[in-house]
Amino acid sequence: VQLQASGGGLVQAGGSLKLSCAASGRTFRGYTVGWFRQAPGKEREFVAAIRWNFRTTYYADSVKGRFTISRDDAKNAVYLQMNSLKPEDTAVYYCAANQHLITSATYSPDSYDYWGQGTQVTVSS
Repeated sequence: VQLQASGGGLVQAGGSLKLSCAASGRTFRGYTVGWFRQAPGKEREFVAAIRWNFRTTYYADSVKGRFTISRDDAKNAVYLQMNSLKPEDTAVYYCAANQHLITSATYSPDSYDYWGQGTQVTVSS
């Protein structure tokens, strides 16, 4: 499956952005789709994920209450709505996917085989 992430940009603190992850090659059915981010000099970290079949969602503590992950069956896409953005949210955001992930594997980037190209999110103070 090929993933295409989009929607990044420059926004002031307190603002909002909506990232999109579109899949081609096959449907997301049966996959867990996650968002990760990587800031300069830091490791890639988990942001949010959704288990496609069950709509179960997972969030990093740092984004709970501010970010919402969702899916669109018709468009075979996953979205990350980011509200109340902070300068520390600045990073390259990646979407990733894999099948049949157990819950504990959801949070690790090493569990995902398919990755999008990344989209830059910059939050100014």
